[in-house]
Formats: sequence, structure tokens, C-alpha cells
Amino acid sequence: MSVKSSKSTPDKRRKYDESFKAEALRLASESRSTQAAAQQLGISPKLLYRWPQARLVAEVGSVEVARDPEVRQLRAQLKRAEHELEI
Repeated sequence: MSVKSSKSTPDKRRKYDESFKAEALRLASESRSTQAAAQQLGISPKLLYRWPQARLVAEVGSVEVARDPEVRQLRAQLKRAEHELEI
């Protein structure tokens, strides 16, 4: 029995586009549990916890700034204010 080299094995990681991620995060926020939303989508619950953090890091450009509680609080206030303006 021969073993294939790692060069010929395709990457088994699935790639998700931004629209899928956005829809998954919306579903998770509307759902009673992130676990249930992940199961319904057929993905790992860890992804639903990791994607918002990754999006925030991409926006601010730094993990340290993304983890700062003051920055998170100010972003939440900004989001609420933007939502109020829409209404």
C-alpha cells in the first residue's frame, strides 16, 4: 500500500466567502445559541466565535486594539448610534 505525498493532496480546508460569513453571523445573532446555528450551517461553532474577531482585527489593523475593552465599547456605541440614525 503506497502513501501519497503531501504535495498531491488537496487542501481539505473549506473556504467561506464574506457573504456566507455575514449570513452565518446574522443567523447566530438571531439564534438562541451559537452551537445550534453552527450545527444548522454545518460548520464549527469556533468559526462563529472567530469570524467577528477576525473582522474587527481587519478593520482596526491590530489585535491589541481589537482586544481593547474601550475600543469595543466605543464601537458598540457607534453601532447603536448608526442604527438610531437609520430609524
